[in-house]
Amino acid sequence: MKFFTEMMYLVAALLFVTGIKKMNKPETARRGNLISACGMMLAIVATVLEFKILEPLYILVGLAVGALIGATLARIVKMTEMPQMVALLNGYGGLASLLVGWAEYYKQYTMALDPLFPHSIELYTSITLVLTILVGGVTFSGSVIAWAKLKEVMTGKPILFKGQQLVNAAILTSALVGGVLFVTDPVNSILLLIVLTLVALILGVTSVIPIGGADMPVVISLLNSYSGIAGSLAGFVIQNNVLIVTGALVGASGLILTNIMCKAMNRSLANVLFSGFGATSTSDGEKAKGSVKPVSVEDAYLILEAARSVVIVPGYGLAVAQAQHAVRELADLLEKNDCDVKFAIHPVAGRMPGHMNVLLAEANVSYDKLYEMEAVNPIMESVDVCLVVGANDVVNPAAREDAKSPIYGMPIIDADKAKTVIVMKRSMASGFAGIENPLFYRENTRMLFGDAKNVLQGLVAEFKK
Repeated sequence: MKFFTEMMYLVAALLFVTGIKKMNKPETARRGNLISACGMMLAIVATVLEFKILEPLYILVGLAVGALIGATLARIVKMTEMPQMVALLNGYGGLASLLVGWAEYYKQYTMALDPLFPHSIELYTSITLVLTILVGGVTFSGSVIAWAKLKEVMTGKPILFKGQQLVNAAILTSALVGGVLFVTDPVNSILLLIVLTLVALILGVTSVIPIGGADMPVVISLLNSYSGIAGSLAGFVIQNNVLIVTGALVGASGLILTNIMCKAMNRSLANVLFSGFGATSTSDGEKAKGSVKPVSVEDAYLILEAARSVVIVPGYGLAVAQAQHAVRELADLLEKNDCDVKFAIHPVAGRMPGHMNVLLAEANVSYDKLYEMEAVNPIMESVDVCLVVGANDVVNPAAREDAKSPIYGMPIIDADKAKTVIVMKRSMASGFAGIENPLFYRENTRMLFGDAKNVLQGLVAEFKK
């Protein structure tokens, strides 16, 4: 039975690697997700059978209930709520690892106190156990705070106070010191482990509250990495190879993605975590100058109807308005009008990694129409119209021109270089980063105010007349 289980673990690990590899490309991402899910199911089934945790009937019931819950959430969770959902899933992973750590400690603790067969807790076990609880606790509470910021249950702006970094450093130091004390005498340190669990939960909160909402894509990918690391540590605690491999894959991929996101903003991870970016509602740089030039749906239609090339830049406002199907219909009509249409995707557009890709895939926008920032910017000057739908910070030219701007140096989509720019927004309010955008005042920019879905449907109606 042990050999059979190990073979199932090996197959599951191969499925995980294959699935993650296929997630690297939009056209194979769905298949990769399905392959990885099959690998996880195989690993779970192998584990419960090997250790006889449950009867086969209960396993089937559990799989059915879990599948039903997952399918229901996939149906009812709106695309705008997907970042919050991902944050919670990261948190659940951290909580599961924390509980595994506590369960193993209880097992080791009861064995150590057995009067007939006393058993000491090995150093290896105690180290991995306390690390699992610490990382799992930080991941869980940090993810809950990320969810609350994204859900707007609490403010999305950084919550800062004097000496905050010193407080965080003190909490982290106390956690490390407490961990060292625990491993020296784990049997008699149950109270200390409870305190360490609370310290980890507090550290997760204090680590995420100073991070601004505009940095949430980075935070989510980092917390995803934490959940993988916690899972891998839990695998070492219970000596389960597939959990070690799975956690390591998630942890490594999360760190790689975090690095990619930081590069996309031209900022270090330390700057994201500790700078309090977005704490103020306006930029410290130069104020935008000029006048706004509003345009009606009818006038915007005339501009688009005459265009031979259009680049569409989607942002979080597109997700809020649930306008992905309308923008796809508009793109189809533009192509029928002999217009070349491209979608420019910024790595940090939206509120989670890949948010815009997922959103447009839901509307069946062809993958070959999605272009990365580096592919679009060189041709932007030859583009007739750049249609910005609900994006703000990722098209802000202050990042390129204003050395005093908080986002100076961040790579952006050069929407302002197009011959004409049409910006769809509900109002002149600043974006999630709270920074004024001089693009709105440029001579070649026209502001099309209103709900993105209604405005896009209005443009579609004009094309169909």
